[in-house]
Amino acid sequence: MMVLGDGAYLWVKAVHVVAVISWMAGMLYLPRLFIYHCDAPVGSQQSETFKVMERRLLRIIMNPAMIVSWVLGVWLAWQADFFSSPWFHVKLFAALVLSWAHGNFSAAVRAFAEDRNEKSTRYWRLMNEVPTVLMIFIVVMVIVKPF
Repeated sequence: MMVLGDGAYLWVKAVHVVAVISWMAGMLYLPRLFIYHCDAPVGSQQSETFKVMERRLLRIIMNPAMIVSWVLGVWLAWQADFFSSPWFHVKLFAALVLSWAHGNFSAAVRAFAEDRNEKSTRYWRLMNEVPTVLMIFIVVMVIVKPF
């Protein structure tokens, strides 16, 4: 069910992969910033620097990359008729969980910006692993298509 030619499909796929890589880079880095930010005294220059880094990472890289990943990913799935494939349902669920984690990270950026983070470094170390596990799962679903 290709609307565009194979060449256009491959270009869209390439942009989708770049967007996913950009999104994942942010998803892996932002919780690491939170870990360091937890140790910075409230009101310190270090804390204020982390606030700027977190806000810019989220707004300039992560949010646009997530939007492009979703828009192009849904379009690619529709073009390739993946919506009826069981592996795709599992992959889509994992992408939704990744987006949920993104939303939690967004809320944490706001909390840190308002000096009201209540999470420990241990919590952020655990959350730092969530995107990694989801990424591995998603890549296996897309490449191996086990069912």
